[in-house]
Amino acid sequence: MTVFETGSEAGFWQPTLLARGPFAGLQGGAVAGLLTGEIEARAVAHGWGAAVSVSAWFLRPVPMATLRTEISPVRQGGRLSVVDNTLWAAGDDEPCAMARVTLAQPRPVQVPGLKAREETQIDPALYPLSTRPAPHGGPWFMDAMEARAAEAVAWFRLKDAVVEGAGPLAQALGPADWAHGISRPVRDVVADPNPNLTVHLIRPPRGNWIGVEPQTHWRPALGIGMGGGLLHDPFGVVGRVSMTVALTAFPKRHSTEP
Repeated sequence: MTVFETGSEAGFWQPTLLARGPFAGLQGGAVAGLLTGEIEARAVAHGWGAAVSVSAWFLRPVPMATLRTEISPVRQGGRLSVVDNTLWAAGDDEPCAMARVTLAQPRPVQVPGLKAREETQIDPALYPLSTRPAPHGGPWFMDAMEARAAEAVAWFRLKDAVVEGAGPLAQALGPADWAHGISRPVRDVVADPNPNLTVHLIRPPRGNWIGVEPQTHWRPALGIGMGGGLLHDPFGVVGRVSMTVALTAFPKRHSTEP
């Protein structure tokens, strides 16, 4: 099963209930995964290389409805390619989200004196399970992942692909999107949605597990915060995530954290 199913026409998508977020609209990590995964699925045919970074912007809530995407290459060929993807609710003129993906062709270099880090494999499945129900009580994107909690790293394994043909970067975005929520300074006080998401990979993750070693900082006087952290696979560090946080008061009588 995939989080987004292909529509009747190319560029159209139907979200499943697993794409839902904690409140209004779809989960940002799922939306970013759709936009990135669609680019990764086309990369081989177009010679764009492997996706190494993405910056996504969530412009307004993405509804549980038929969605339309449009890919627009900014630069193609050579060592680096840059490709945009924009998402609308079908029939709307105002976009809901967009992403810019950088792709690179591998080009090994020799750097005297720089040694590769030694890697020791761990098994995230040995850590305790961590579950979190949605505030609305129904299925949501977290249900598409197995989550386990270590002392400093939260581990996630996608059980359902975001879209068919999605590559390593798209698969990492779902776990990465939780970085700001794992280490909140305080809980059950304000909502902290992220209007953007940026992820860089230094190598493709090995296996199905992505670990998030998070950091979060808030400035309530400005209503702004930031989240981020290192991304791991069972063999070591694979990248980094960062996002802005827009601190927002909970609706009245709301007592459940996202």
